This record gives sequence, structure tokens and C-alpha cells, in this order.
Amino acid sequence: MLAGFGWFQTTLGAAQTKPAAAKKPASGAPKSPDAAAANQVDLERVRADLESGDEAKILGALETVERTGDVRAAQLVEALLKRGASVPVLKAAISAAGSLKQTSSSAAISPYLQHRSPEVRRAAAKALIKTKGPTAVKALRQGLRSSDAVVRGTAATGLGELGAKEALADLFGALDHYVGEAAASIGLLCGAADCDKLLARVGRVPFQIMTSGLDQILFRREISDEQKIKVVAQVRELGTQDARAFLAEVLARWPKDASPRVRQALDAAVKAIGGAGRKQGG
Repeated sequence: MLAGFGWFQTTLGAAQTKPAAAKKPASGAPKSPDAAAANQVDLERVRADLESGDEAKILGALETVERTGDVRAAQLVEALLKRGASVPVLKAAISAAGSLKQTSSSAAISPYLQHRSPEVRRAAAKALIKTKGPTAVKALRQGLRSSDAVVRGTAATGLGELGAKEALADLFGALDHYVGEAAASIGLLCGAADCDKLLARVGRVPFQIMTSGLDQILFRREISDEQKIKVVAQVRELGTQDARAFLAEVLARWPKDASPRVRQALDAAVKAIGGAGRKQGG
């Protein structure tokens, strides 16, 4: 009994002296000062490194800025971009500016869409989609006419992501010059009249380019059933194997809660073309 009692006392004492588990901070509670500080850079140190002329120090500072995401450093990165630098530094600076997502950075990034280095041009196009704003939209509209096909495609995609309806005319111009990414952005942005303009290009622009835009129209909730049925009818009129494959794939993805009228039109079109659709161009 005494031995058992001694074991009980030992166990009870251990339980009494066991430290309480740390409480987790409530959801949405403000971060501790230490946690907030971990995401901030020493601005004066970053400034000194960026202005040092030492490429290794500059790249290190830019990596730190991008890793921490401290938006207070945006002006320092913008100043570096305005001064100019080597290609490796420019790529890192543009990437860092893009990661901070500050609209003010768009003006510093925009000129690099025309840089002699393809890597810098392409980095600039991607970063502008992140920094957003009117300046970014204006630059990306100009980017649609770049001699660099990657920049043209990135600019077209970016204008759609930024909801730049004011760029629809530019996107149609790019589409007519076979910038395939423009079709998807037009389909994402178009109202009834512009959706009709896109549809009118079916049969004129290669179908493989058109499908991404048509797909956007068909799956946008705000587009009317009548508009979608027009798309199905126009594609059905092609009567090609590619047209049937596209409509069949759309039908397979058609949501259960989406319009039964459009579903019926898709089903009828797939059956009408059948398995013997003409080859593209036939």
C-alpha cells in the first residue's frame, strides 16, 4: 500500500508541476511584434546595398526584399530600376517589384518591355500583371505590338486578368495577327457586341486559336443563353472534326446546374456533326 501510495504522490506531483500548454493565438489576432519584424527589412541597409554598385550585394538585397515582401522597400527597388543596371540585376529587381505588387512600381517597370534582353522584357510583362493599375494596362496594350512573341502573349493574357475592357480593340488587333492568348482575354472581357465580333472570326481565324475565347464565353455565368447558343450554332456550322471535339469536350464539362437549353444545343450539335466530321480545312 505504501509503495502504491508513493507512486501516486510522484505521479500527482509531476502532473502538478507540468507546465501548461501554450495557448494558440485566436484566429485573426494581430501578429506579435517579433513576427511582424521578421517580415521587415533594414531599409537603410537595403538602400546602401542597392546603391553600392556591388552586384553581389545588390542581388542579395533584392532577394531579401522579395523573400520578406516588405512593401516599404518598393521605392528603393523603383529607384534602382530608374537608374538602370546589368541584366541579372534588372531581372531580380523586376521580379522583386512584381512580388511587392505596388501600383507605383508599374511606371518604373514599363520601359523594360522594350529592353534589348528577352529575359528582361518578359520579366517586365509578367511583373506588370502583378503591379496593376492604369500604367500597367497602358504598357501591356503596347506590349501587344512587341516584336517578342512571348511578350505579346503575356500582355494579351495580362489584359484579360486585369479586366481591361478598354483594351478590347487592341486585343482584336492582336488576335487578327494570330496572338492566340488574345482570344481567351476577349472571351473573358466581351459584352454582347464584342462577343459577336469574336464569333464572326470563327472560320477566318484558325479554330485552334479561337477555342479558348469561345470556351470563356460558354462558361461565363453572366452571358445569356442566347449568346451561348449562337456560339454553339456557329461552331456546329463548321462541321469539322475539331469543331465536334471542342463541343463534345465542352458538353462533358457542362455543370449540372447550368442552362439545360445550352446543354441541349451542345448535345444536338455533337450528334449532328457525328463521327465523320470534315477534317479542318475540308
